[in-house]
Amino acid sequence: MTEKESNDTFYVCTLIEVIGRKTKNHRSLIAARLGVDEIKRQLDLAEVNHCLSFEQVSDELIEEFQITEGDFDTVAECKYNVPSEQDIGKDYLNLVEDTIGDGEAIEQVIMNVFSSFISDEISDFNTSTYYSNPNYLKMSYLEGNLLE
Repeated sequence: MTEKESNDTFYVCTLIEVIGRKTKNHRSLIAARLGVDEIKRQLDLAEVNHCLSFEQVSDELIEEFQITEGDFDTVAECKYNVPSEQDIGKDYLNLVEDTIGDGEAIEQVIMNVFSSFISDEISDFNTSTYYSNPNYLKMSYLEGNLLE
């Protein structure tokens, strides 16, 4: 993955996290509502959109894709310091970079990661998962469950 692709992926992963927090939805639902085509479009726009606030871009996507408020409020439920959206975006970036195969589309890997069990695990800020070693997250993701 090139540096530009990495930066764009980080932006899109963080954007999905922002939308998930704002609408209190599972990140998998946000990825599914956007779909692979919109994720690809956001990757293409990332270089320009990163100059805008996440609030503005997320509001536009929430409206365009009619994402309604859910009940997955990981921020309110957190008993400890809430990690920043960028911290979580970095976790997703690492997973995408660590699991993408040759010739595989970045947008599809983003969709795969956000659609997997690991997304809810990372979003549970009352556990240590989100700040786990990136290799642990990768191996757990590939295994299909958190490793003991």
